[in-house]
Amino acid sequence: MIDLRPVGYVIGLMVLALGGFMIVPGILDAIASNPDWRAFGVSAVFTLLVGGALTLGCSTGRSAALTIEQAFLLTVLAWVALPVFGALPFMLGEPNSRAVDALFEAVSGITTTGSTIYIGLDDMPPGILLWRALLQWIGGIGIVVFAMVFLPTLQVGGMQLFKSESFDTFGKILPRATEIASSIFSIYLGLTLACALIYASFGMSAFDALCHAMTTIATGGFANYDSSFAGYGPAIQYASVIFMLLASLPFVRYVQLVNGAHQPLLKDAQIRAFLITAFVIMLALTIYRLQTVEGDVERHVRESLFNGVSILTGTGYASADYGLWGAFPVAVFFMIGLIGGCAGSTSCSVKIFRYQILAATVSAELFRVRRPHGVFRPRYEGRPIRPDVISSVLTFFFVFVATLALMTILLTWIGLDSITALSGAATALANVGPGLGPEIGPAGNFAGLPDEAKYVLIVGMLLGRLELLSVLVLLTPSFWRR
Repeated sequence: MIDLRPVGYVIGLMVLALGGFMIVPGILDAIASNPDWRAFGVSAVFTLLVGGALTLGCSTGRSAALTIEQAFLLTVLAWVALPVFGALPFMLGEPNSRAVDALFEAVSGITTTGSTIYIGLDDMPPGILLWRALLQWIGGIGIVVFAMVFLPTLQVGGMQLFKSESFDTFGKILPRATEIASSIFSIYLGLTLACALIYASFGMSAFDALCHAMTTIATGGFANYDSSFAGYGPAIQYASVIFMLLASLPFVRYVQLVNGAHQPLLKDAQIRAFLITAFVIMLALTIYRLQTVEGDVERHVRESLFNGVSILTGTGYASADYGLWGAFPVAVFFMIGLIGGCAGSTSCSVKIFRYQILAATVSAELFRVRRPHGVFRPRYEGRPIRPDVISSVLTFFFVFVATLALMTILLTWIGLDSITALSGAATALANVGPGLGPEIGPAGNFAGLPDEAKYVLIVGMLLGRLELLSVLVLLTPSFWRR
């Protein structure tokens, strides 16, 4: 039988921290004389009580080492538990959301997906807007630590490729996680503050600058206005592009850079591949827009760059309704949402390194077909790729496509049209944010979807953020046999 006490102890600490964060927007609402401070107060007290009880109840089982089974359970249960408590202010506060809507918004926040249920963000109380940003900011740092500490150890989706360089943690996850999180958090906080200062210097209010900085660095995409970034000027949008790209690079490289090692950042193969991919895609979108639409050249360039980078990185901001740009841009936006940024970043989706592994594997097979007696091994950064990494990546791709197909079928069965169903499934599973079509596209939101569809998308967002395999392994009978 798996000892659940170490898992419960860590989750209890996480719930306690979440309850502490709830106090911040409550204070903001109290200062603004908004009655929603009571909702945050009640939510914080309840969350702190449950987190404290769980921590104390499981403290006898705390350990410096986690087994592989406990690590799997911790990664999954933590991402399920936090949105449940994170949904409480949405239910008790001014939005007075139903349970499904509050849970959808909280899951979208914690997983940094950025799909939203709410209409009328312009008139929302400041506490709720700050809470949405905080959820994404918390989720963003959680994703980085999760990707750096747990996934390489759990050998999920090819992440074991980065085990040696992203801190070997097997057998000593908890103390090493604290050390890793401390270094990464400093970088994460520094980028957030720098982004906020630049936003403010270009004309954002201090409150908007802080909220948008948190959701930019988390590549989450929650905005304080229904129009997202459409109301902001060119300088702010260009600044946002830079910080979205920075947040999509591996945070371990920033830690190394701060410690005086700049070569890893400059020589990282996935960073080069990501930046080249971004450049080629943005260039294609820009050329298409300039050829098909007359008018302000700078605006077309900026809109192509901003919206393209936003979707590629999985942030999900929008400065224009690109669903009206034509068939080619719509197809491009759908495809780049399935690419994502680098492993170990706050970005989402498939991740660029998996496409590199897939390309190297296909290339080796093509050479083998041409020269059957030759020996060809896929290579990454000049090193042979281990068979277990190739197998893990190929398995991830298969499971990702199969899950995407299943979710699309379920959503069409519920009653969504094919474009909404396919793009909704893709945006949830890839944690991108907006879908396609008039209802869930960049000019819409997810409020009008049936409750059954929202539950499907909630599961999809969690599966996508947890890299699929770490969840599915819990469903195998062998996992529970000792």
